[in-house]
Amino acid sequence: MIKFFRKIRYNLMSENKTGKYLKYAIGEIILVMVGILLALQVNNWNESRKERAQETILLKQLLTDFNSNLKQLDQKISFRKDFMNSSKQLFKYIDDPNLRDKDSIDIHIAKTMPYATFDPIINDLASSGELNLIKNTNLKHALSRWSSEINDVIEDETIWKKYRNEQYFPFLIKHYQLRTIRSNAYKANILGLYSLKIGENNEAYSKDDIGVSNHKEDFNALLNHPDLEDHLTRCYTINSWANVQSDVLRKRIEEIIALIENEITND
Repeated sequence: MIKFFRKIRYNLMSENKTGKYLKYAIGEIILVMVGILLALQVNNWNESRKERAQETILLKQLLTDFNSNLKQLDQKISFRKDFMNSSKQLFKYIDDPNLRDKDSIDIHIAKTMPYATFDPIINDLASSGELNLIKNTNLKHALSRWSSEINDVIEDETIWKKYRNEQYFPFLIKHYQLRTIRSNAYKANILGLYSLKIGENNEAYSKDDIGVSNHKEDFNALLNHPDLEDHLTRCYTINSWANVQSDVLRKRIEEIIALIENEITND
């Protein structure tokens, strides 16, 4: 092809057809430019196609991660509701001694002792550069805010964990016998629900048996102690607020999932 164009130029020059030569030269330049532009367009199209394929892979992984985060968050919300419900039941026993039943009291105390920790999957897309692969502006903004939005929930969880370890547990150890409470909790498999396997009850936990205390347990003295009411109030209010924050975070996760699903569908 190059030899063909060169032969045409040579013939025009040899025939001293300067005007035609100039027109031909301009046409050839335009043809070359069009070829270059077409090549660039094809290259850009190929690059866009590769980026879209990478984006789709990323979106599918994010969809899996955020569905997992949603399930885990729902699990933690459910745990905190258990803490709160047991606190309210113990308030009833405090207010009305006629309702008191030791086995029930022990179970509800056991249910106020755990703590819930939300440990979501966090993809640092900004530092990895993968955030640039996402074309949807709303989704990009939502993902960039994700890491900061979980802090409020984790902060409240940390408050209860610290309070439980440093104040609530020492109080129970001083004024009651935790061996019996834990033993009953094992048998009832209360803690089996706190398995890492979301939605599954770890029945192996119920096989533990540490026996009951040989020391006398005075549940009336415990319930009549003014500090117990304060500890239960802290249990209820801290976990209640953590659930308020979790509900906000839950809506954010649902929004992100909806945006991701829409992008994958429109691919």
